[in-house]
Amino acid sequence: MLAVLSVEFQKLNRSLAALVAIAAPVLIAVFIFFNLLRLGAAMPWAMVLRNAAAMWAVFMLPMSVTALAALTAQMEHGPRAWDHLFALPVPRWRIVAAKATCVLTVVAIMSLAVLLLSWLAGVAAGTVKPASAPTGPLEIVAHLSLIGRMYLAALLLVAVQLWAALRFRSFVPPLILGIGGTFFAVVASGAKAGVFMPWQMPLNMLAEDPQRAATALMNGAVGGVAVLALMLIHLSWREPG
Repeated sequence: MLAVLSVEFQKLNRSLAALVAIAAPVLIAVFIFFNLLRLGAAMPWAMVLRNAAAMWAVFMLPMSVTALAALTAQMEHGPRAWDHLFALPVPRWRIVAAKATCVLTVVAIMSLAVLLLSWLAGVAAGTVKPASAPTGPLEIVAHLSLIGRMYLAALLLVAVQLWAALRFRSFVPPLILGIGGTFFAVVASGAKAGVFMPWQMPLNMLAEDPQRAATALMNGAVGGVAVLALMLIHLSWREPG
């Protein structure tokens, strides 16, 4: 399994995945930097980092997952390499599991990068314009916990997008799925049914109602593990494409 994982990470590193992984957190940090300068008034660190987490959850996370899943799948769909991969003396499920692990790992790194780069953006804004320097305690543990819960709640989102990307040879169906899911998650962010919508589950970690947040977390984490297992079973006997 480790050998398969190593190969998948090497292939991912040669793709545009690294660019996606860097671009999304950087864009959030750039927005925070210029927004702090524009406000010209001190903002609490808690609000700065919470705003960053909200931007990540509502748009950048689902769109990044859509892009990463499509890139991961197209590495095999493009050159029609599935026949070669499945002819190797390795169980099919390990190949699919390695791809899922790669995507999940990159999303985890991006989640942490959002927090780190947002902090750096606040520090940079305070350096350029002292009046804009964020105030108050960082509460880094609380924000790490929030980002962690968002990641767990996004497991179902990752599973659905990756399954669609691996199943269809064309990148269009998973792309439409991701764009459509993100659109409805944004325009219906307050909908009660949002706790059952994969693209909205990470955003629900910011809900004021603890029960709503807990339900979304449970649905996202448990549902994600279940769908990933079903994906492994399905793609182990049916070839993608």
